[in-house]
Amino acid sequence: MSTVTRPEAPPRPAWRRRLPGARVLADGAVLYWWLEILLMAAFYVAYSAVRNGNEGDSLTAFQNARALIDVQRFLGIYHEQTIQAWALHVRPLVIGANYYYGSLHFVVTIGALVYLFVKWRDDYPLWRNTLWVTTAIALIGFTLWPLMPPRLLPHSYGFVDTLARYPTFWSFNQGAVNRISNQFAAMPSVHCAWAMWCACVFVPRVRARWCRWLAAAYPVLTVVAIVLTANHYFFDAVGGFTVLLLGYVASRRFTRAGRGARRSPVPAAAPAPGPTADT
Repeated sequence: MSTVTRPEAPPRPAWRRRLPGARVLADGAVLYWWLEILLMAAFYVAYSAVRNGNEGDSLTAFQNARALIDVQRFLGIYHEQTIQAWALHVRPLVIGANYYYGSLHFVVTIGALVYLFVKWRDDYPLWRNTLWVTTAIALIGFTLWPLMPPRLLPHSYGFVDTLARYPTFWSFNQGAVNRISNQFAAMPSVHCAWAMWCACVFVPRVRARWCRWLAAAYPVLTVVAIVLTANHYFFDAVGGFTVLLLGYVASRRFTRAGRGARRSPVPAAAPAPGPTADT
């Protein structure tokens, strides 16, 4: 009599052994906080390089701005200059909008990423990828359709560059910022795209009602800030929300980590046969 024995599974390769700082998802996927930081930093460096290296010429940006204004006038929504003119009578409001525009864009987005990674780890891969894809799509808009923001239009349009008139901690007119920043990266508004992304992260997950209301108000307040500071048109906000939707739909199609138990790529082994007689 002889028996057939199942061979022992080979030891797991060294490169697949878990490294320090691991966070295991429900489906077995592993995230590393330090790797996420490195990836985010690398992505932002690449984004900034592409964004600031494809500014376009001022004439094309101005022509695109006039075309966008004509469309908004036709639709009856070209009110950016009127709103800013009213706000300029309330100095604290304008200065607050400057700080809002220049800081929360990064602070709240980073906070949302950390919140997901710590509290909702299975949701983190999808929403991280959504942020990446959304920002990458925005780069296409900056490259193909440079747009002069309201603050750079001729004085006859009546806009004021509030960051220059009421300096906070930075201004587009400062030497270093003026040299490296793409002044015509206005369509779509990444500020609005990221703000709506943050709302999508926080609103369904935070428990306190006031936190949900604050998160829901965040993209609305962002639209107000970009208009008061003359950095964007209303259509830029629409563009930002649109690329976020596209980024989410695309990310849903290719993100697998954190979205349920994954099937093993190796088929299950057949049961070992019973004893057989020698012949």
